This record gives sequence, structure tokens and C-alpha cells, in this order.
Amino acid sequence: MSTLDKYTNKHSRFVKINRMMVHYRIEGEGFPLLLIHGTFSSLHTYDGWTRSLSKQFKVIRLDLPGFGLTGPSRTGNYSINAYMRFLNKFLKALDIDQLYIAGSSLGGWLAWEYALLNPKRVKKLILIGAAGYFIDQILPLPFLLAKMPVVSNFVKHITPRSMVEKFIKEVFSDQSKVTEEVVDRYHAMVSNRGNMEAFVKLANTRYKLHGDRVKNIKVPTLIMWGEDDKWVTLKNAYAFDRDLVRSQLLIYKGVGHIPMEEIPLVSAKDVKKFLLNGKPTR
Repeated sequence: MSTLDKYTNKHSRFVKINRMMVHYRIEGEGFPLLLIHGTFSSLHTYDGWTRSLSKQFKVIRLDLPGFGLTGPSRTGNYSINAYMRFLNKFLKALDIDQLYIAGSSLGGWLAWEYALLNPKRVKKLILIGAAGYFIDQILPLPFLLAKMPVVSNFVKHITPRSMVEKFIKEVFSDQSKVTEEVVDRYHAMVSNRGNMEAFVKLANTRYKLHGDRVKNIKVPTLIMWGEDDKWVTLKNAYAFDRDLVRSQLLIYKGVGHIPMEEIPLVSAKDVKKFLLNGKPTR
């Protein structure tokens, strides 16, 4: 079975944007909720959330340029500004004017930057282990390797499954969640047509940091963080909570970098409470 056949389903659609065929899914009905994945990931990281949240929301998720089944950007530009322009075109293609937006890691960075630029469009914001501050930052192993010319030239063409498994084990606290199926999926996504070469370009992009602008975001924001996050530490969660005007912070004990995948039921329940009531409690 091909990667395309294995990792698409009846909800999978493709839309042409910037000469890319962008893989996305829309499930459920209600107010639109856009879910943005992080680095080394794909829309599949939100499978658990989608099963729960699509009962009350129109859940939209996609594979960003450089990831998943969408594949590399034709321009090779992975700057924040390039992603902002892409998201505008994507939402316009889907005729989405107003929405809730959630993002994990790099996707969290894109989510808050988008909310900053589009205050009238984004009604609520959810940040999951979000990047963008780079406080107390130790580069995760994939980024370190991508910055080493000899290694990066190798992984552009061959990405060993064992290497991917090592990466995945870093983002989960509960190692029992790192199943063969999970490793197979991540390996298939990063190995897909040019994605590792795209990741090397992304990892070597010089990003302009706008952390000083976070305080200008006025929408209600839920900050979700795993206490054991090794990729974006808790100091970043506290910084977001300090600087965002209308924030609520949830910290999950015994959880790593991707709560939506490690504890999907618990974290989705908190999201639902936040979006419907504005007061997540457990």
C-alpha cells in the first residue's frame, strides 16, 4: 500500500495553493476550528481530538508545506511570513472568514502569529507547547542534526526508522504510547517526497522573533503544556501566560510535548470546555 493510500481517508481532500497540492480534512459541523501541527508532524497528530471535537465543531486540519502528504514548498521558503501568506490563501480557498485556531509547537507559533495579524478573524486561540519565545531553549535533536552539514546531507535522502523512533520518544513522556504504528506513521510522513530536505531548510532558516508582540493579542487563549516537555520547556508556558492579556494555563503532569496525542481524551475535554464555556476545569 502506498503512503498516499495508507494515510488518506474518506475525509481527505487536496487543494492547489502555490503550486502545491495541500492535504487537508474537514470533519463535523459548527464554528470552524483550525488545528495546526508542529515540526516533524502531520494532521494525523490530531486524530484523537478530531474524533471528540468534530461532534460540536467544524474541525479543519492540514499538512503544512514541508510536511505530511502536502510535501515541500515549491519556493523553499519556510519563514513565518511565508506560512502566514499560505494560511490566508488556504482559509480563503475554504471560504473560512472567522475561526478558532489551535497549534502545537511550530503550529502554535504560527497560530499566535496569525491571531496577532488577524484579530478580527480569530475568536479564540489554543497554544500547545507553542514555539516562538525560545526561552531556556535547547535545540531538539532533529534540529541539531539538520544544522550539521554532513548529517543533514545524509538524512535528506535516507531517514532511518530508528532515528525517527528516537525523535518520537523525546516528545512522549509515556513511552508506552510510542507504538509501532505511531513510529511507522511519523517515519512515513518525514520520508515522504522531499520532506526531510524541507525540514533541513526550515531548521536552517533565520527567524525573526516577535515575542515582544504577544501582549498585543487580545483574544481568549488557552495555554496547554506537558510538564515533561523536553522540546519547549515550561518557562515558555509561563511567559505566554504572563504576556497574554486573556490567558488560562493548563499544565499536564507526566505528559510530554504533544498532549493532544499523548492524552487526547483529557486534553480534548479541556479544549471543549474552553471553547464552549471559557473555563476549562478538571
